[in-house]
Amino acid sequence: MNPWKALLAVTLLLLSTVAASAQQTAGSTAASDATAVVPERWNLYFQATSIGDEHGTFRAPYAGTFSLQDNPERDVSLTSTLFFTVLLGANTQLIFNPEIAGGKGFNGVSGIGDPPNGEIPRVSSAMPKPYLARLLVSHDFRFGTETEKVESDANQLAGERPVTRYSIYAGRFTVTDYFDNNAYTHDPREQFMAWGVMYNGAWDYPADTRGYTWGLVQELHTHNWAFRYGIAAEPRVANGSQLDRRLFRDHGQTFEGERRFSFGGHAGTARLMGFANRADAGDYATALRIATETGVTPNVVATRHPGTLKYGVGVNLEQEIARDVGVFLRLGWNDGRTESFAFTAIDRLASAGVSVKGTRWKRPHDVVASSFTPSGISALHAEYLARGGLDFLIGDGRLNYAPEYVWESYYSARVFPGLFATFDLQHDTNLAFNRDRGPVWIPSIRLHMAFGFKPRKAE
Repeated sequence: MNPWKALLAVTLLLLSTVAASAQQTAGSTAASDATAVVPERWNLYFQATSIGDEHGTFRAPYAGTFSLQDNPERDVSLTSTLFFTVLLGANTQLIFNPEIAGGKGFNGVSGIGDPPNGEIPRVSSAMPKPYLARLLVSHDFRFGTETEKVESDANQLAGERPVTRYSIYAGRFTVTDYFDNNAYTHDPREQFMAWGVMYNGAWDYPADTRGYTWGLVQELHTHNWAFRYGIAAEPRVANGSQLDRRLFRDHGQTFEGERRFSFGGHAGTARLMGFANRADAGDYATALRIATETGVTPNVVATRHPGTLKYGVGVNLEQEIARDVGVFLRLGWNDGRTESFAFTAIDRLASAGVSVKGTRWKRPHDVVASSFTPSGISALHAEYLARGGLDFLIGDGRLNYAPEYVWESYYSARVFPGLFATFDLQHDTNLAFNRDRGPVWIPSIRLHMAFGFKPRKAE
């Protein structure tokens, strides 16, 4: 299939749907659900996701150690997860998630600042391997008598939860479980797949190679507001599988404030996030100074020092504009002085898009969506790469700097209850922030299966 025609078709469908939706009455409201939620003492869910993607040849006059190769590549990823949740006591839950994952990203997951497959972490292992994804305890401290209904879901027991509450989550998890959430783009198994779209790419969130860590998250939740703070372990080395146990020295801290509101009768949420990471990391300025003094290629690894600080901020907006139609925006910035350590090599980010459910064409479980994401790096970071330095997952040996642009569109269709098939198409320009490389088309097919086992009656 011609990628231009495919992307144009998805985009035209999206735009026509948005236009039709905008003509609907803004004040329409859904009927209230009077069905009582039956409390659960436990539940068990399962998911399996496989993504196959490919890219063809593209313009590449030169290449370095971490460059995406300009020869065609095809790769497949697979993850499967068990989500077991059990009630330990009043407002206390235990979550246990064993997971199996395998897959080998393009060129060992390197050569792109905003990689295309969020299901392939920074592990180039084709053979599926089991590991512990989550093992944590959560507890809600209740304030007041008002409660809200909670539906049964993965890592979530059906029942009621206090609206005003102080919650603690402690154990092993991914920090993205609690921060930078967005209704329209937060899960590469069902939504956008590019790394800088599914999360804020400028947020170097603490995690091991597979995206998980050990830590503590605290949350104060009210009717319209939420405030969160988390502290978690950083990897011992950049993109490392072993976490640093020296938490009093090296750790990642994340702060977030959330405001939920209604605009024209449609729900919206605004989030402001900040992070401050300390790790045994290097900095580009020192690497460049040493390279100038010695006449060698700059090497940020040689400048690593315990407790090095990396910080940044992020803005996250989501807004329903009509029934089943929503838009989102993310902005991200980090200091751009310290080496990228745990997520990806992005210092500046802007991402916006629109998502539409298939209700209008009698496919209420289908979704069509499109996004555009420019990302960049700091001037210091760019100079380091231009002088031949290698950084995390990118490094072409030289650099003709330009922002990297990723345009992603997808259509997700429910084949039958519990099984979804998605066609995704990405167009990536200025690979790894290099004007001399690309553009490249990356089509993907995703199959996602999910179902649950729940107690048949309240216990």
